[in-house]
Amino acid sequence: MTLSEDASLELMRQLRVAGQLQHAWISQSWQSEEGGLHPAAAMLLSDLMQHGESRPSELAKRKMVDISVVSRQIAQLAAAGLIDRRPAPEDGRAALVSVSAAGEAMMKRWRQQHIDFVRGALHDWTDDEVTALTQRLELMNEALRAAVRPVGGMA
Repeated sequence: MTLSEDASLELMRQLRVAGQLQHAWISQSWQSEEGGLHPAAAMLLSDLMQHGESRPSELAKRKMVDISVVSRQIAQLAAAGLIDRRPAPEDGRAALVSVSAAGEAMMKRWRQQHIDFVRGALHDWTDDEVTALTQRLELMNEALRAAVRPVGGMA
């Protein structure tokens, strides 16, 4: 199947708008939290909640960014007391990071705010409609991720 130029461009436009709207909401909600975390650091904290204790290099790979970007975000999260760091048992030079108790409490508050926001915005959607869209977006993201060339050796 070949997508038309118009359909391809419109899809990318709508994805960009969705990303901008998500970024705006995340910026607004995280800036109101104590410490005013940068949205990217907040998303890294969310990733750690989802995947558990990780090496910074694993985080960079999952986020598809350079390790220096993740290092700055980890520093911000550590300064705010939202993550814990410990040496990796097999290599003391490497670090493992995980969400601290304070980070978990913040993430619980933010998760509820996120649920309330989505429920309010999509109040006239059914669960089936949201599930169908979510499944299609997941398939699209898998295809797009497979098509993206790694930057700096990251996949």
